[in-house]
Amino acid sequence: MTARIDSQAVLGQAGDFTAGAQQIVLCDDGTIKETQGCPSYQSVEFLEQSSPISSNTISVIWTAPPANVGTVTLYVAAIAGNGDGDDTGDRTYTASLQLCPGSACAAPPPGISPGRVTSASGFSSKAGCAPGTWLEIYGTNLSTATRTWAASDFKGANAPTSLGNVTVSIGGVSAYVNYVSPAQVNVQVPDAIPIGSNVPLIVTSSGMQSAPYMLQTTALAPALLAPNQAPFNVNGKQYVAAQLADQSFSGIPTRTARPGDVLAIYGIGFGPVTPDTPAGTIAPAGTTLKNPVTFQIGQAAANVVYRGLTPGIVGLYQFNIVVPNVSPGDYALTVQVGGVQMAQSLLISVGN
Repeated sequence: MTARIDSQAVLGQAGDFTAGAQQIVLCDDGTIKETQGCPSYQSVEFLEQSSPISSNTISVIWTAPPANVGTVTLYVAAIAGNGDGDDTGDRTYTASLQLCPGSACAAPPPGISPGRVTSASGFSSKAGCAPGTWLEIYGTNLSTATRTWAASDFKGANAPTSLGNVTVSIGGVSAYVNYVSPAQVNVQVPDAIPIGSNVPLIVTSSGMQSAPYMLQTTALAPALLAPNQAPFNVNGKQYVAAQLADQSFSGIPTRTARPGDVLAIYGIGFGPVTPDTPAGTIAPAGTTLKNPVTFQIGQAAANVVYRGLTPGIVGLYQFNIVVPNVSPGDYALTVQVGGVQMAQSLLISVGN
């Protein structure tokens, strides 16, 4: 282990090491440090083991510099050996830790990982970004807390635009923050965002901003609930989550839908409804999608008896469809809204 003043990283010894049990302190010239310390021209110290240590915890005595020298970094390298006499199975580890005088260290700003702003993954991570849809943002230092919005975060029917000191803007418009954690933030996209390329998304955490993440936005980004896990993903086949009247889900291993059954299917990114229900608002009962929408099971059209937002929830669409009279089997589900065809490749099972 060695401790360096960051402004003088090569020769700037920071503080002083004291050898503990099975440890020695070497000077930069390879000599063991004397009581009076290392010579001024070889002032950098290295704390080393004098013999192997079997414990998983190694205690180190380090005295910080007596005055403010700015930030200091401790560098450490360790070898974990299995004692078999060669390097098979052995590992080398390195790490560093920056220390700051008093409260001078600023927390690192939030960072968005390249290619890691996606549509809600339980629906379709590749659906895109449109007003009212949902995004998952992945990165580092996005939040100092982990939490999901609660009823107390709402102002009446309006969802929060700040959660745990985290805000997100898309094209300069505040998004609705549903979930925050150091590595992931989930938001609902606000209305009135610019439509087109190079629309900036910025995460602000505890007053510090991320670098802009450029998005391609569209007016619609339809996607249906289809978790990529059993029972909705079986042997590489992705089934839509279609809820039967008894609250079970059509698919495997629950019973398949039958002709005449009414299925509730849930989605995001399908656009505006009437009466107007802005993004970030708890949906009232009785909304209707403004854009025309069609559902097709195989080659047969399904009658859509309800098309609107799910009452009591923010930004979740519900479609109640009647299964057409088709033979038993798995069928491709094709959905169009406002002339835009949904990009997901989904199946739906129909039984006897």
